[in-house]
Amino acid sequence: MDGDPIEITLHQSLDSIPATEWDACADPVPSGTGRAQNPFVTHRFLRALEESGSVGSGTGWLPRHLTAKAGGETISVAPMYIKQHSQGEYVFDHNWAHAYEQAGGRYYPKLQTAVPFSPVTGRRLLTRPGWEAAGQSALVQGMVQVGTDNGLSGAHITFCTPEEAQNGQEMGLLYRTGQQFHWLNEGYATFDDFLHALSSRKRKNIRKERAQAQAFGGEIVCLTGGDIQPQHWDAMWRFYQDTGARKWGTPYLTRAFFDILHQTMRDDTLLIFAERDGAPVAGAMNMIGSDTLFGRYWGCVEHHPALHFELCYYQAMDWAIAQGLSSVEAGAQGEHKLARGYLPVTTHSLHWIQDPGFRDAIDHYLQEEREAVSQDVEVLTSYGPFKRSNEEDHE
Repeated sequence: MDGDPIEITLHQSLDSIPATEWDACADPVPSGTGRAQNPFVTHRFLRALEESGSVGSGTGWLPRHLTAKAGGETISVAPMYIKQHSQGEYVFDHNWAHAYEQAGGRYYPKLQTAVPFSPVTGRRLLTRPGWEAAGQSALVQGMVQVGTDNGLSGAHITFCTPEEAQNGQEMGLLYRTGQQFHWLNEGYATFDDFLHALSSRKRKNIRKERAQAQAFGGEIVCLTGGDIQPQHWDAMWRFYQDTGARKWGTPYLTRAFFDILHQTMRDDTLLIFAERDGAPVAGAMNMIGSDTLFGRYWGCVEHHPALHFELCYYQAMDWAIAQGLSSVEAGAQGEHKLARGYLPVTTHSLHWIQDPGFRDAIDHYLQEEREAVSQDVEVLTSYGPFKRSNEEDHE
């Protein structure tokens, strides 16, 4: 009931929150496909991070999840962590940390409401239907209270929805924007339908690139559910280690995380492998939402021209079209995605800063940054590969 007092609780592990209660907030509306709208905020995914030791003591990600209850019912939850660094977040605040520490402050630890190691967009203040206003307000109040009571520099909510961003601003949080590149399915029945929406030159470039990639000397396979076997995770782990070592120095996820996914999330996972004689030589890992395919990890043990683009972008688009999904999120950054049909979209985050002077400085910075991001999105969109209304098709 709306008049019931709301009780906020801080949890050091998802073990203390029943999966049914968490998922009633994280994935409250049945999709009709049997898939979660966003698998990254489900109890099973976040629990896999904890059980595998990918987050927890020694990682710089200490779970401190929030729940809010009214009338004995859990009405909202938030995946929250005490952070000792800014790694694995993809909304970069290293300059903020440096400036604050140069001024004599202590930026770490801080609070982070996020999906660890995953720049996927979606809800972060997870509420039961009908409790959006009260549930989100309770979670934000809880974050601020935890930050204040523990003398933390701030609390951050990253890659949230536009609606959450609007509500957060009305609650006094600072608003930040960024950009990613997403592919949108405009009702395409086939990949060729998508290609015919492009300019002639871009269409020919993609066909040439796909032919080049597919000539690597083997076959490309897409695996999900029961088709995924333990040896496939062995291959994906090798690929992940190679890419992680080159990008971050030390891979974030442990080997045990992939083993747990095999047990609990095979139906949520799409693996795309380039195989020769049955042995994977390159692969991409995706998570499947009810309407979106989320590209996450890529790696290889052999280098072949354009194979990265084929496995990470074109095969993902092909699969999404076949499954009737509306979009593909291909991860953070990467203007090279633009020529391949992935258009810039604005991402959103919210920030609470405890020190008033530091808060004012960041507020001023964010105003200028938002204007720059808006201009970038507009300019990049104009350079997209799609046909102009007056452009003739030369095929």
